[in-house]
Order: sequence, then structure tokens, then C-alpha cells
Amino acid sequence: MYDMQVCLKAGAVAAVCIAVLCVAPAQTASPREAVKPAKPAPSRPKPRTLTKQDRSSVINVALHSRAARSAGHDCSHLVHAIYQRAGFPYKYADSEDLYAGVEGFQLVPRPQPADLVVWHGHVGIVIHPARHAFFSFLSTGLQVDDYTSRYWRGRGQPRFYRYVKNDPCHGCTVASAEGE
Repeated sequence: MYDMQVCLKAGAVAAVCIAVLCVAPAQTASPREAVKPAKPAPSRPKPRTLTKQDRSSVINVALHSRAARSAGHDCSHLVHAIYQRAGFPYKYADSEDLYAGVEGFQLVPRPQPADLVVWHGHVGIVIHPARHAFFSFLSTGLQVDDYTSRYWRGRGQPRFYRYVKNDPCHGCTVASAEGE
């Protein structure tokens, strides 16, 4: 009797295995029906920042243009006017918004010429990073100053932002630098 039970159990196990093997191929899709892997999401283009020539243009407008002198007596309007005149528009933002980060600029750890240097309540344009020089509207007028001086260190840690050329700028218009 014991041999018969073992045979029945072995037969039942064999029947289950055969059934699984017969059903499994029916569950798999034919090559034509195979699910295709999802296409990867389109990647955003790598941000294009200002070229060396672009940077020179921004600095030239800042230091030698009438646009800088006629931008009013506010640092954020000055910086906006300089970028506009140099051909790099962005939607106007005050220094607090710039400090928080705005469309058209990316936060960078180390500045290059023409990057923005921003504190809570003030913004300027980096002129010479190795000398920590930046251009802005200061209490004594349009000037170049050292962003590591005791006064600016007392304002807190500055942030540096780099212009991104391929960011959309809805509602922006490009001013011409001709006639300067």
C-alpha cells in the first residue's frame, strides 16, 4: 500500500509539472506580440552658457555703455538692462528673486566673468573672478568692488548664477547694442 501511495504522489507531481510546462509557453507572447521597452524620456538639451565672446560683450556693455548709466538707480534694473543690451534677455527679477533662483540662470559654485553675484538685497556682474571684482550700482554710483571685502562678507554668503542661453524667456525682447 505504501508503494502505491508513493507512486500516486509521484504521478501527481509529474502531472502538475507537465501541466505547468504545457501552459507556460501559451502564456508567453510571440515575438511579434512582445512588449517593446518604453522609449526613454526625451532628454533636455545640455544648458548652453555664454561663450567667452558673449561674456566679453556683457562686461563691455557694463563698463562702457550708456545703457549702464541710464538704467536707473537700482542694482537689479541695472543688471537686467546690461544683459538686455548685450543681447541676453531674461524676465526682470529683483535681487531677492535672483538670490532664490530664476528661469534663465543656473547656480554655479565658482563664478566666471559675466556671471551674477547675488546677495539678499543686492546683485552685480562678476568682472574678474580671480580678483573678486564685480560691477554694480553701489551707494556711491556705478562702480567695481571686491565681493570678498569686509562689507560684502557682512551681507552674507553670495550666490553665483550663470546665464543659460537655451532657456525659454517668455515675454522677453532683445535690445540692440548698436549705437553704443
